[in-house]
Amino acid sequence: MGSLLSGKVAVITGSSRGLGLSMAQRFAREGAAVVISSRRQQASQQAAENLSRQGYSAAACACDVADLQQVEALADYAVRTFGRLDIWVNNAALSSAYGPTLDIDPREFERVTRANIFGTYYGSMAALRRFTAQGSGKLINLVGRGDDRPAPFQNAYASSKIWVVWFTRALIQETRHLGVEVHLLNPGLMFTDLVGEVQAIEGFEDKLRPFETVLRMWGRPPELAAERALWLASSATDGRTGQYVKVLTPGIILGGLLREGFRRLFRRPQPRVDIHIATVPKFTGDQPH
Repeated sequence: MGSLLSGKVAVITGSSRGLGLSMAQRFAREGAAVVISSRRQQASQQAAENLSRQGYSAAACACDVADLQQVEALADYAVRTFGRLDIWVNNAALSSAYGPTLDIDPREFERVTRANIFGTYYGSMAALRRFTAQGSGKLINLVGRGDDRPAPFQNAYASSKIWVVWFTRALIQETRHLGVEVHLLNPGLMFTDLVGEVQAIEGFEDKLRPFETVLRMWGRPPELAAERALWLASSATDGRTGQYVKVLTPGIILGGLLREGFRRLFRRPQPRVDIHIATVPKFTGDQPH
C-alpha cells in the first residue's frame, strides 16, 4: 500500500463505476480511507466491498448530489465512519441527449443542470465548511467539454461545466487564506460508460458517428485521469490552491492525430471503439411539464 494519502479520508461522488471508481481505487492504494457514493446504494456498497476485500479502507453511502440534505448526510457519514474529512471530489455528473437545445425536454435539461451545477455547489459547501473549520482539506471539482468554449448540441452538459469553472475559480479566491486547497480537473475523453453509451435526439444519430474517430484518437483509460486527481489530492499541492489540470494535453492531441494519419495512410484496420447510440424523441412542447 502506498503512502501519499496515508491517514486521509476522501469522499468521491459518482464513484461506483467509471472515473469515480478509478479515483477511489487509486486513492485507496495510496492509503486513503474512501467513501464510495452514487445514487444507488447497492452499486456503491458492492464497489466498497470490493476495495475492502483487497485490504483497503472503504465504505459506501448513497447520495443524489442534487439533494442538499443527502449531500450533507454524505459528509456527516464520512466523518462519523472514519473520524475526519480531508478530500472531496465532485465527480458525479449527468449529460443529456445529443441534439438541439430546442429539442431537449426541459425536464431533462433541468435534471442535468441540477446534478452538475447544484451537485457541485452542494458538495463544495459541505466540504469547505468542514475544511475551513479544521484549517485543511482539498476540494477537487471536475469539468469537461464546454469548460473553454460553447458546445452546440451538448448545451445542458457543456454550459453547466463552464459554470463549474467560474464557480470554482471564485471559491479559490475566497478561500485562498483559509488553509484549504481548491482545484479543477478536466479528465478529457475516457473509455467509460458515459462515452460508450450515448443518446441522440432523433435525426441526429449520424452526427455522432464521427465521435468514434475522436474517441479512437484521444480517448484514454480513466486511470490516467485518476493519477492526475491523486496528484491534486496529495501533499504536492499543499499551499498551491487553484491548480487547473487538463489530462488532454497538446502532446496527446498531436499524438492522436499522427496515429490516425498514419493508420489511414497505410490503410491499417481501425481499432474497435464501441459506441452505442440510443434514440430519444424530440421535445415538441406539448408534453406535460
